[in-house]
Amino acid sequence: MVTVRLHNTTVAKPRRRDPPVSQRRTLPLLLAPLLLVVAAGATSFAAAPAATQRAAEARPLGQVIPAPASVSEGGPSYTLTRRTRIKVEAGSPEARQIGTYLADILRPSTGYALPVSEWNDWDEWDGRGGIRLRLGSGADSLGDEGYTLESGQDGVTITAPKPAGLFHGVQTLRQLLPAAVEKDTVQDGPWTVAGGTITDAPRYGYRGAMLDVSRHFFTVAQVKRYIDQMALYKVNKLHLHLSDDQGWRIAIDSWARLATYGGSTQVGGGPGGYYTKADYQEILEYAASRHLEVVPEIDLPGHTNAALASYAQLNCNGVAPPLYTGTNVGFSSLCVPKAVTYDFVDDVVREIAEMTPGKYIHIGGDEAHSTSHDDYVAFMDKAQSVVGKYGKTVMGWHQLTGAKPVKGAVAQYWGLDKTPAAEKAQVAKAAKNGARLVLSPADRAYLDMKYDKSTPLGLSWAGYVEVDRSYDWNPQTYLPGAPAESVLGVEAPMWSETVSTNDHIEFMAFPRLPGIAEIGWSPASTHDWSKYKVRLAAQGPRFSALGIDYHRSSKVPWPEE
Repeated sequence: MVTVRLHNTTVAKPRRRDPPVSQRRTLPLLLAPLLLVVAAGATSFAAAPAATQRAAEARPLGQVIPAPASVSEGGPSYTLTRRTRIKVEAGSPEARQIGTYLADILRPSTGYALPVSEWNDWDEWDGRGGIRLRLGSGADSLGDEGYTLESGQDGVTITAPKPAGLFHGVQTLRQLLPAAVEKDTVQDGPWTVAGGTITDAPRYGYRGAMLDVSRHFFTVAQVKRYIDQMALYKVNKLHLHLSDDQGWRIAIDSWARLATYGGSTQVGGGPGGYYTKADYQEILEYAASRHLEVVPEIDLPGHTNAALASYAQLNCNGVAPPLYTGTNVGFSSLCVPKAVTYDFVDDVVREIAEMTPGKYIHIGGDEAHSTSHDDYVAFMDKAQSVVGKYGKTVMGWHQLTGAKPVKGAVAQYWGLDKTPAAEKAQVAKAAKNGARLVLSPADRAYLDMKYDKSTPLGLSWAGYVEVDRSYDWNPQTYLPGAPAESVLGVEAPMWSETVSTNDHIEFMAFPRLPGIAEIGWSPASTHDWSKYKVRLAAQGPRFSALGIDYHRSSKVPWPEE
């Protein structure tokens, strides 16, 4: 049995604290990868050169995740040395910030000083070589998040139209260096980047991951750690599920008991917790420094027991229910006819909108089984107008399409392959009428689903979701009848009924999250499980270097470490 517990973590390359989840698995699961390798023989590793390359060899430019849009390999490689410097665009604080971020990653493992300084004349070097970070310079066709990376004997140059693209290019550079570059103590080199050029830009603008902080609360430090892991794979949205039956996790000044009382517990009866406005601001700023936008969610009108317990007047009978620490769903509902309900919604949305610079506010809308259909439609009409009133774009789970989505609303689809055709058709119809879609099919993208029956964490109501299944789907064609242009992107939710520590998050997210990130970033033409699993295997040592307790799926030819 896995013990559910809550603990703090540090942010800067923390190591494992608890016995990792991977060490709690049964013996047959531990032996599965070894037996797969023995059965396959040496040819398994011959098929995975990136996973078994010697430290002295440079990783091929295409052997990163997500797969780049275009790769041209060849020419001399570049090796970082003690003389290497990081040069950034003169007069660009954004480029300097990214250069400092890169230096902070590389210095502990290389032991090099890697000074960061501005550079004006990009046509001349002083013979030392280095890493150059440039904004603009005719790369506008790559959009807000695209970049080029050029590597040769004189150094590596990353060029992007916007800071986000420059940051994403830095993540590619990290993966081109040996995995040991992620460690926080000095390691042996060499630190070589293969020669050639990468030209890259995302397929979709929305590439998200959701963290449920309501069923189990996660501290600011724990959220930051997950943000850093998401950023490595170019995820650009952090969806925070801030309220549910088991806990309210964000301070609202006008309704203070939501957090102080409604946030005082969690699944299993633990201490819970909530984010002060200062805490939330810290998360927002940290996410922005990693070029992630935070999408806050207040789930309405169901999943509201924490709110109903905090304020009796939100209940139709005027009686507050007790706090809830179980895992059932669908039993709670705001009182739709009451005027105070909309005072509550207005105040909550207003305060969150004032704090949140991103464009979206997510209002939930799923599993409102205790709300009649007519009441649901009436409530969502009013709630959507409140979100618009405060200048935000409304998001909701795909049940929103059973009401009347406002123009430009985003429906997050979480159905299954086997979801009834009528429900899928309802979502597709809304998309044809102007709704936008973010796809999170539960039997593909839910990171809290078990890998197989022996997985010690997670749920299985959507089925088992192994690594290959989570990768093997195409957002453009997944929902029949939905226009391809209606799809904004993808998101990988992590619900936390059984997840309460960073080790738990990491074991369930890795290695599936990088695959979802690739589905959102890379061209459809690059999607090939047989090739992807080789690139994924090469990430194993990087996961380990970062202290990530990942699931060693037998579907992947992991190298020995």
